[in-house]
Amino acid sequence: MSRHRKEMPTLSSLSKRQWLRIVAVVATIVMVAGAGVLSADFYQSHQKGSYLTSYSATSSSATEVSRGTSRDDLRAANSGTSYVKVKINGKSRMVFGNNFTDVKSVLDAGDITLEPDDSISPSLSSKVKESTVITIERSAADLDTSEAAIAFNTVKKETAALPKGQEKVQTEGQEGIMETTSLVTRSKDKVTSSNVFASYVKQAPVDKVILVGTGSTSSVQAAAANIGTTVPAGEMQQWAHDYMLSNGYTEADFTATVYIISHESGWRVNAQNPSGAYGLPQALPGSKMASAGADWANNYQTQLKWFWGYCAQRYGSVQGAYNYWLSHHNY
Repeated sequence: MSRHRKEMPTLSSLSKRQWLRIVAVVATIVMVAGAGVLSADFYQSHQKGSYLTSYSATSSSATEVSRGTSRDDLRAANSGTSYVKVKINGKSRMVFGNNFTDVKSVLDAGDITLEPDDSISPSLSSKVKESTVITIERSAADLDTSEAAIAFNTVKKETAALPKGQEKVQTEGQEGIMETTSLVTRSKDKVTSSNVFASYVKQAPVDKVILVGTGSTSSVQAAAANIGTTVPAGEMQQWAHDYMLSNGYTEADFTATVYIISHESGWRVNAQNPSGAYGLPQALPGSKMASAGADWANNYQTQLKWFWGYCAQRYGSVQGAYNYWLSHHNY
């Protein structure tokens, strides 16, 4: 009677090629498992020679990382830097700071003001560490969400496809949407306090693009590489434009700046993602911008100077950051 069951090979009977194949399979499984653990941990990435971190304000869930790093790398760059989760009426937010000592120091760093009737756990004098979760319950308080328009810019791009001097609208502009969530306390239908909890770009504005004819075939290549000239809108953009041109930057650099900042924060100096990312460039933590000035929290000039320095360090230039943003929707 013939035997149809295939005999199982023993370890001693395996050939050298079979052993190599088994080792390769095991190594692959280990690598995949390790990658899964790393990717699940805050989408961390290590940038060689750089320990700067930030998050895009266009992500309300705060999982779209603009500039990622691990906890250990963050400490290496900023000795004493830590982050603590604060939950107010069930809404979570990360607060970043240096040398936290107690609960009160975390609230101060996060600009969180307690109301007389608030209940907080643990107490203000309790020591904190990164695993600490501070819970605040505020009676008669609601989370109100509002939307505000983000102005669009007008960008002019040269093209040899049109006669010299002729203009044609390529793309109509569209305003963006800035969504702000505030913790509002009312008494007899009257607002007694309102604290901004988060403010992010819900929908980025769309630039109005105008093609300007050059009528010269020799400028085709230059026109293709030109990202356009942006017309400044508002005081902040006008200052940025004048500052950049007087400090060796180009019109293209300004266009790149406007595009990134419009998508990251909608040009709101105090834009804040629940992750803790803050300001025009959405630096994480916002205190990182202190390297450009002590008034980093409310001075748009200080924030922009930090932003340009960051782009130069990480991408070589602000246009390098712009090109990365176009591909990855963060920088």
